[in-house]
Amino acid sequence: MGRFSISDLEQLSGIRAHTIRMWEQRYGILRPVRTATNIRTYCDDDLRRLLNVATLCGRGKRISQVARLSDEELAQAVLACCDASRDYERQVNALLAAMLEMDELVLDELLRNAIRQLGFEKAIMHVAYPFLQRVGVLWQTGTVNPAQEHLVTNLLRQKIMAATDALAPVHPAKARRWVLFLPEGEMHELALLFMNYALRVRGHHVLYLGQNLPIAELESVCASYTPYALCTVLTAVPERDRVPDYIQKLAAISPETLLVLYGPLAQQLCLDMPENIIKPPLMTDFLALADKTKIVSADQLQPEHASSH
Repeated sequence: MGRFSISDLEQLSGIRAHTIRMWEQRYGILRPVRTATNIRTYCDDDLRRLLNVATLCGRGKRISQVARLSDEELAQAVLACCDASRDYERQVNALLAAMLEMDELVLDELLRNAIRQLGFEKAIMHVAYPFLQRVGVLWQTGTVNPAQEHLVTNLLRQKIMAATDALAPVHPAKARRWVLFLPEGEMHELALLFMNYALRVRGHHVLYLGQNLPIAELESVCASYTPYALCTVLTAVPERDRVPDYIQKLAAISPETLLVLYGPLAQQLCLDMPENIIKPPLMTDFLALADKTKIVSADQLQPEHASSH
């Protein structure tokens, strides 16, 4: 069970600490306990309730009315009100509350609503990504358990794969060719799956090799497929002190091929890198690269040196 200070609740909910205290004292929406040193602490149930209350009040509901609702009534009201296409913050709060309740049906419905209203890519960028960032904060505080995190990531994985499967096939002879993979031992796949979707929807051809690929396998792939770019995400693997050596080996496999490195380990590289490497800091930067490099004429299929990008 998580234990939160009022500053934790402020960070996680977006509601100022002063307002939280007022709601607690005037309406009794939270039930903190005090430590031996008389400091208020809040539990998971308090956080769930605050997220739902914040969602409804953010939609114009009066706190005096919202405070009277039971937890079940709160959840139903949140699901009913999260229908505004640009109401990103409240959609994220609603997803967090549903995740903490392990309510798969509500999570699925909220994601379906976001995708229907925004379109798939915008729903991922404006709702799912901020949601996952907040899940990361909760993980650091010890509030999210592995089952909750797996529920969320597998549900998002299903959504991304279904959206990708619905796209029309792209012929490799008429498109930029990309190889997407994760290093050996790396299992964090959501970002790579979304990159796969983003490239395909823009008309690129993708050879998706997925998780846990030994680096030795890439040489034969490059020889037979002749990709425009190799793309990987470095989240937890390789170990930090081995990243530079891993990058040098990747770049040497096909020096004329663009190498796109994404993820926290890639961003920490400060050394001089081979000229065929690009490190998009954010997913929006990767999407801009995918837009910039898509084929608009047959002449663009001629080989280019990676340093021209």
